[in-house]
Amino acid sequence: MISPCILVCSIDMKTGYCFGCGRTRDEIAAWMDYTDMERRTLMEVLPARLETIERRPRRETRRRRLVRERDSA
Repeated sequence: MISPCILVCSIDMKTGYCFGCGRTRDEIAAWMDYTDMERRTLMEVLPARLETIERRPRRETRRRRLVRERDSA
C-alpha cells in the first residue's frame, strides 16, 4: 500500500496538515479505508499543501537521520 508517511506525525496547528506528509488527522485515520484511487488523488495535492506550512518540526525524522548517516559514510 502506498503511503506518504515519513514518520514525522506532527500536525501544524495553523493549517491542520501533518508536517511530514501533508495529510489532515482525518485523512491519516482513514488512510487504510481509502481506495487506491483515493490515495493517489490525495497524494497529488500533498506537495502543494506542504508548501503552505510555514515552519518545519524541530526534530529530525528517523528517515532523514538514516539518509544523512548513509550519505556521510
